[in-house]
Amino acid sequence: MTPSQNREQTELEPAKKIPIKFGEKLRKVREHKGYTLKMVAKAAGVSESLVSQIERNHVSPAIDTLLALADVLDINLEFLFEEYRRERPVHIIRCGERPTIHEDDVTYEQIARPEEDDKSNAFESYVLKIPPHSHTHRGSYGHIGREFGVIIQGSCILKYENHEYVLNKGDSVSFPASCPHTLENTGDDVLKAIWTVSPPQRFIEQ
Repeated sequence: MTPSQNREQTELEPAKKIPIKFGEKLRKVREHKGYTLKMVAKAAGVSESLVSQIERNHVSPAIDTLLALADVLDINLEFLFEEYRRERPVHIIRCGERPTIHEDDVTYEQIARPEEDDKSNAFESYVLKIPPHSHTHRGSYGHIGREFGVIIQGSCILKYENHEYVLNKGDSVSFPASCPHTLENTGDDVLKAIWTVSPPQRFIEQ
């Protein structure tokens, strides 16, 4: 038995489940072009019986067979797979519906929530609000991961290990979070910043 015959035998075996069905599209294109089953099968190098069963969704074609049929019928593969594109989840947190955490007088308003499926790519993002002359607390001992922030209002000092960095409106900063670090509002207005932490630290149980 030739490799081609082996392939056809495998495809002709009844499938317990055919998750993706191309048959109706293939048949409609073939009929629209005025091609017979015999013409398409011969051009694709497979049997007429196989093409018929594929069109009726009785078998799921091997990828090389599918590519051959698509080539013969001049079908764009995106057309075949368009309804099977994976939907990427989009999560929106409305401005007035942000989950909020308070640590003493510091406020964290969640703007991107961590997802369990993200695993090593998981992160959390929030609007950080620090009253005048106050500071964050949790980072004072350090933790795993990285942090990134952008100051959108006010000025502050990032205390990182034994160093101090002045940050003003529009400045951004990123750093490994394993070292002790705190953010201190040195101005007379509320400090506001967009802050991102990976992996999540504050909102993982929200």
